[in-house]
Amino acid sequence: MTRSRYPFGMGFQGIRLAGGAVLLAVLGLVGLRAAESAAQAPGAKASAKASGTQQAPADKYAWRKLFDGQTLKGWKVAQFGGEGKVYVKDGAIVMERGDMMSGIAWAGDPLPKVDYELTLEGKRIDGSDFFCTTTFPVDDSFCSFVVGGWGGTVVGLSSINGYDASENETNKFREFKNEQWYRIRIRVTKHKIQAWIDNEQMVDLDRQGKKISIRWECEPCRPLGMATWCTTGAVRDIRLRLLKPEEAKPEP
Repeated sequence: MTRSRYPFGMGFQGIRLAGGAVLLAVLGLVGLRAAESAAQAPGAKASAKASGTQQAPADKYAWRKLFDGQTLKGWKVAQFGGEGKVYVKDGAIVMERGDMMSGIAWAGDPLPKVDYELTLEGKRIDGSDFFCTTTFPVDDSFCSFVVGGWGGTVVGLSSINGYDASENETNKFREFKNEQWYRIRIRVTKHKIQAWIDNEQMVDLDRQGKKISIRWECEPCRPLGMATWCTTGAVRDIRLRLLKPEEAKPEP
C-alpha cells in the first residue's frame, strides 16, 4: 500500500474539499462585515427611521441637563447694570457680588412654561442676602423663588397678586450658612406652584384666581435664570424635566 504524501492521511481530494469550506467561511465573514457596515451607514439609518424600525426615542420625561459643568453654553450673563463677574469654576457657575444684582439667564432652546420641574443646587459664598433666587416661566408670565432675601432669611415667591415674597402667603424664614450647598426644586403645573429646599417643602401655592408676576429687578433673568443680591453665590447641577400627565393632575 502506497503511503499518502499528505499529512494525517488527507489526499488531494480532501484538501480540495477542505479548501472550499475555508473559502466559503471567509466569504461568509466578509458578507457579514459588509452587512454590518451597511446597517450603520447614514442612509441605512434614515431608511430604518422611515420604515419605523429605528431605536425607541429617549424618554421625553427624563431629566435634561441645562448646565454642562464646564462652560456657560446655553446661558448668558444677565444685564442688571452693575452686575459682578460670572464664570464657571469647579463645576459651578459663580456669580460675584455686584452693585446690586448679578446672575444668569437662559439663552438656549425654548423651555416648557407649565407642567415641568426644575432642580439645581445653590450656595452663598460671601454676603448676607439671596444667593440663588430663581426666576422661571409660569404659562405666559414668570415668577421668582426667593432664597435668603431681605437680609438673608426670607423664602417665598415674588410676586403673588402684586405682593412679593416678604408680604404674601408664601413667606417663610430660614437660616442659610455660607459655603453650604442647598438643593432647590421647583414644580409648576396648571394648578400649583410648589418649591422645596433640600427635603423641606417651602411653597405649596394654589394658582387659581391669582396673578403671578416678578419684580422688575428680576426681568433680566427671564425666561429662566438665577441671581444674587449684593452677594457672591454659585449654582450647579441645573436640570429640568417635563411632568408626566399623572404628576401634573390636581390633587384630589
